[in-house]
Amino acid sequence: MNINDIKVDVNEQVDQIFNKTQALYQHLHQHPELSFAEQNTSERLAKELSDIGYEVTTKVGRTGVVAMLKNGDGPTIMLRGDMDALPIKEQTGLDYASQEVGKKDGRETAVSHACGHDMHSSCLVGAAEVLYNLKDSWSGTLMLICQPAEEVFGGAKAMLEDGLYERFGRPDVILGQHNMPGLAGTVGHRSGVAMAACTNLGVIIHGNGGHGSMPAQTIDPVVIAAHVVTRLQTIVSREVPPEETVVVTVGKLHAGTQANIIPHHAELEINVRSFNDQIHAQVVDAIHRIINAECEAGRSPKPPEITIMNDTISLDNDAATFESVRRAHADYFGAENIYEVPKLNGSEDFPLFGNASVGGFDGADIPSLYWFVGSTPAARWEETEGNTVVEKMRNLEMPHSPYYFPGNPTTLRTGIETLVVGALNYLPSLAAELA
Repeated sequence: MNINDIKVDVNEQVDQIFNKTQALYQHLHQHPELSFAEQNTSERLAKELSDIGYEVTTKVGRTGVVAMLKNGDGPTIMLRGDMDALPIKEQTGLDYASQEVGKKDGRETAVSHACGHDMHSSCLVGAAEVLYNLKDSWSGTLMLICQPAEEVFGGAKAMLEDGLYERFGRPDVILGQHNMPGLAGTVGHRSGVAMAACTNLGVIIHGNGGHGSMPAQTIDPVVIAAHVVTRLQTIVSREVPPEETVVVTVGKLHAGTQANIIPHHAELEINVRSFNDQIHAQVVDAIHRIINAECEAGRSPKPPEITIMNDTISLDNDAATFESVRRAHADYFGAENIYEVPKLNGSEDFPLFGNASVGGFDGADIPSLYWFVGSTPAARWEETEGNTVVEKMRNLEMPHSPYYFPGNPTTLRTGIETLVVGALNYLPSLAAELA
């Protein structure tokens, strides 16, 4: 479909549904829910999509929602939005800031949408209504996904394991997006690898505790853990080719209760990120090797317990899909509002939907594309130090900050329009067929 032929119609439709979508956004922002606990969120989104006219199925992959609109012959276009929040206390000062609490690992915690998944869900619903209202101009099938648990890399896998494609059909192309600290009204694209693979490991190192005054009668897991932390830093410097980007972070190290007690065990959590899935696997193997070797060297009474808490592959945008959607976005928003986004070391489970071997579905990989919608209002962007997107990003709040807020009207509107334009780019025009 030629986007320019329907641009006025899209603008008019977005105008009509914008206030409604903004109200939905503010509601979701005020009432966030943690990963796999999105009960109220999924119910609200399901109702919104059902009221528009979509055939809606809930509880797909625990709390996921699938909304289908079959509108004649044509391809199936999947649009994905995530909906879970984070265990972070919001500090934005908004009059609709979250006051919600939830439970994380059995402990009560403040909850907020510090990553903008409320924005993604709202944009998806807004785009759904625009596309429904324009259904006389296109043919094909829309498959809308409200995905749970992106923050723990669990939702995409859960929905796929629940028979997503077997139950609802296999899409021909998959489109998704994320907000980011770019100029509101602009859209960032990148062909190929755009986001990092990520693995989070949990480790328990066993010792033999006792009195701090008699270390010779103990096996100290704290010393072993300290050697592990230090040794892990040599993986990147001595085992990874210099041209590759890899980060190994020990984000958690916990042991003991007080100074004069040598504990029985130490706990670590390790985060690995890279842009090369093969290198990534080698780094994870090296982590296992080092932990086991240090435990043996430290006389640990039994092998360490190493578990993969969650993981995801790198996000690799299909080149042909990138070229097609980027061109459509440039036609709609103007080429000056489209830019090349840098590689981001953050991670997503979105690529599992398109990768057959990792996603666990039959057949070839499904072409997919993931782009970025600017979230910084123009005045703030202008006053932020830096000449490039990367330079300015370093001086702006990022997702997962308690001060991060992407919900300005320009970003919300742009996020609706990017999804609409992306879908229409692949849906055959009925006007063209009738001509």
